[in-house]
Amino acid sequence: MTGIILQTVQEVLGGASEIRLSIWDLTLKGGWLMLPLGILSVLTIYIFIERFFIIKKASRQEYNFMNNIRDFIHEGRLDSANALCRGYNSPIARMIEKGLARLGRPLNDIHTAIENVGKLEIARLEKNVAALATIAGVSPMIGFLGTVVGMVKAFYDMSMAGNNIDIQLLSTGIYVAMITTVGGLIVGIVAYICYNIIVARIEKLVYMLEARATEFMDLLHEPAN
Repeated sequence: MTGIILQTVQEVLGGASEIRLSIWDLTLKGGWLMLPLGILSVLTIYIFIERFFIIKKASRQEYNFMNNIRDFIHEGRLDSANALCRGYNSPIARMIEKGLARLGRPLNDIHTAIENVGKLEIARLEKNVAALATIAGVSPMIGFLGTVVGMVKAFYDMSMAGNNIDIQLLSTGIYVAMITTVGGLIVGIVAYICYNIIVARIEKLVYMLEARATEFMDLLHEPAN
């Protein structure tokens, strides 16, 4: 009797081991709701990579930049200072260039001009960042919608089958319910992490811009040599 049971278990396990489901198979079993989730996942990766490298480039610091600006201003070489700013494709350089263009006006006007340029630069860096937050919130909702659709399909199949209910009949609806939920949560979690990484890097850049703006304003208060 024990031998028969062991043989039966081995046959079951052997049959189960032959079942292989790839990610593509699971995606297909998830139904049409996996298509928008797939599109949202691609958008998440694209926005994150594109914003990450743009912010990284904007955050690059030239440690002698402000020292050179200070020397040019004290020496009265404003043309050289402007040329130096135009040589750097960075938010800091554009802010300082705007400040140089306002020299001779009240300091409050210069500070306001620099702040306005800084706000415009931050707005450019935040392009499409809100989309990551939207994807992080929408993706789980799409997954939960798939859960409801799958369960409705499962109960519908049960009602149409009458007394001939079997697990294979219900598998389609259950697949839709479970796979879309998992897919929505995965996309939402990844988008949420990417959003927070980008926001943290932007905040770090904002602090750096504020520090350079303050340094430039302090420079204007320094007496010329």
